Amino acid sequence: MTQAMLEDLVAGLPVPTDLHVGGRWVPADDGGRFAVIDPATGEEIAQVANGTVADAQRCVDAADAAAAGWAATSPRQRSEILRRAFDLMTERSEQIAELMVRENGKSLADARSEVTYAAEFFRWYAEEAVRVAGDVRTAPSGSNRIVVLRQPIGIALLITPWNFPAAMATRKIGPALAAGCTVILKPASETPLTALAIAQLLADAGVPDGVVNVLPSRRSGAVAETVLHDPRVRKLSFTGSTEVGRTLLKVAADQVISCSMELGGNAPLVVLDDADLDVAVEGAMVAKMRNGGEACTAANRMYVHRSVADEFTRRLAERMAAVDTGPGMSGATLGPLVNQAAVEKVHSLVEDAAGRGATVLTGGRPADGPGYFYPATVLAGVPADAEILDEEIFGPVAPVVVFDTDEEAVRLANATEYGLVAYVFSSDLARAMRTAEALECGMVGINRGVVSDPAAPFGGTKQSGIGREGGHEGLLEYTESKYVAVDW
Repeated sequence: MTQAMLEDLVAGLPVPTDLHVGGRWVPADDGGRFAVIDPATGEEIAQVANGTVADAQRCVDAADAAAAGWAATSPRQRSEILRRAFDLMTERSEQIAELMVRENGKSLADARSEVTYAAEFFRWYAEEAVRVAGDVRTAPSGSNRIVVLRQPIGIALLITPWNFPAAMATRKIGPALAAGCTVILKPASETPLTALAIAQLLADAGVPDGVVNVLPSRRSGAVAETVLHDPRVRKLSFTGSTEVGRTLLKVAADQVISCSMELGGNAPLVVLDDADLDVAVEGAMVAKMRNGGEACTAANRMYVHRSVADEFTRRLAERMAAVDTGPGMSGATLGPLVNQAAVEKVHSLVEDAAGRGATVLTGGRPADGPGYFYPATVLAGVPADAEILDEEIFGPVAPVVVFDTDEEAVRLANATEYGLVAYVFSSDLARAMRTAEALECGMVGINRGVVSDPAAPFGGTKQSGIGREGGHEGLLEYTESKYVAVDW
């Protein structure tokens, strides 16, 4: 498919399928394209330009040509453009949600929720654009003033995953533009259409040519290396697996590029013996089943106190068994996984746990095709050596492990190289806070199954990442501090 727009993919929403470079829609340098697949059917829905190394260089050139002008644009003007982007995304929310269902597979309810969340990053950073504060103070010796300026860090490479194709793009683009940076967005090759639709939306909102460039490509490693080895590029923001993050950090080291990394997770959900089980089960469903479990924040390991474990697990299994699975546009609660490899990985983890003694209470077998469906699954009595407790599941599977003391729960929860998010359920706020402080992670939800908020600093510890996205901290990731010594 070679046309520049897929007018009929989502009614009323032009969906570009070429590269967005310097404000123009252009084919790949070699004319190559790749297929985008609907996970609910396994069928092709579009052909998208497959960016080359030469295209990557063109993106850097375009971002460089626009950099000085955008950095010099007033904070108020940048703010107004981002606010228009929020308004346009809100107006087009239903079409963008449907587009995500088509290329990602998530349920329509999840897609609608994501569009709302994604748009909020444009609104939040529209407000933050006029609040890039510096600092003035007197040196301790009294000999001069210390003036600290916050300036745009420069051209930023933004690499986003397939699981939240809208929100992961806006969470990076919003603060970068607010700070005065130009960007090159490399979306996941499974879900490039949403990123391209957002590029069109930003152009419609008034973003100048070259400020936002979008480079879909199956040649991820080669194009990333090309961009990161250009000395004009000063920032990398990546969301994805820890394995790929390590590789990108090594590449970025060659030019000593500032890196923000939001990497893998292995989130524990801890249910203490005094928890309100109605709240805990509801929170577990949200923490586990948001986006069908294909989220770095998904509850990966459920640690439940022995005194309430049977009741909690019974209720959770009942709720999970009632989850209806089907194509996202059908109204089903749970859509397909992203591809067949994801189904095979999830099922392998379930079979390993069952083979080691875990009990499958509901689900546990892939659905027959077409599409890449796996049912909501609950495993009880999961042994400590099961692979599912060590690997990020990225699917609708809830493994339940019993503990006896708060100290044991914390020890089990911390026994991982990851440290993104954790969830704690208790009726005693002081006890919950003590547990939260002891958990080795960047975020904790207490008596709630979701922590994501554009106004909050999102990120992890250990091998779950570097830096923060969202909040004022997310804006500062795209700035450099410049100290000026002056005496007046």
